[in-house]
Amino acid sequence: MTITDDVRSTVRGLQHSVAQLHAELTRNELVIWTAGNVSARVPGQDLMVIKPSGVSYDDLDADAMVITDLFGVLVEGERGPSSDTAAHAYVYRNMPEVGGVVHTHSTFATAWAAQSEPIPCILTMIADEFGGDIPVGPFALIGDDSIGRGIVETLKGSRSRAVLMSGHGPFTIGADARDAVKAAVMLEDVARTVYHARQLGELRRLAQSDIDSLYHRYQNVYGK
Repeated sequence: MTITDDVRSTVRGLQHSVAQLHAELTRNELVIWTAGNVSARVPGQDLMVIKPSGVSYDDLDADAMVITDLFGVLVEGERGPSSDTAAHAYVYRNMPEVGGVVHTHSTFATAWAAQSEPIPCILTMIADEFGGDIPVGPFALIGDDSIGRGIVETLKGSRSRAVLMSGHGPFTIGADARDAVKAAVMLEDVARTVYHARQLGELRRLAQSDIDSLYHRYQNVYGK
């Protein structure tokens, strides 16, 4: 597969934005060393832009970003794509509404994943952003599309834009890469808050009717 001239400018723009969004992961302390990744679907094409494997965040610029097809095969780039590329690609193939995918090892969200425990919807922010409890996906080994299958199986039919992959860490999705990064930042914030709330006593989940009302307002009215 080759990148045609008519989509070259779109791809280049995504390389710049995906590189900049990786800086948000470090700025919000969601990753360490070379862990984590952001990807973006190329609209209207069977292509995505993603972080290369094993590269320091200090060295990530637009030129470092690689382009693969939606099976994770390298199309263009100087380095190999992220080890999570197959998972991202599987999500794009099976969830056409998704334009961005993020994976981090953020401390508190990963702690919930380590416990294989969903984050209960005890806060209006969780209802607003995720539409209910933040679910746990199955344990899967890295290297093929098994993680992607778990993400899709867990999030299909769910309002959540985040999944805690058991024994691994969080993945978030969005309409575009920036939206997915926002979800990752918000996920870590509520994961931290709910962790501390549990130290204070029993967690009380919001009523489902209130969750539904809050989600509808935030998604369809707030800021519009």
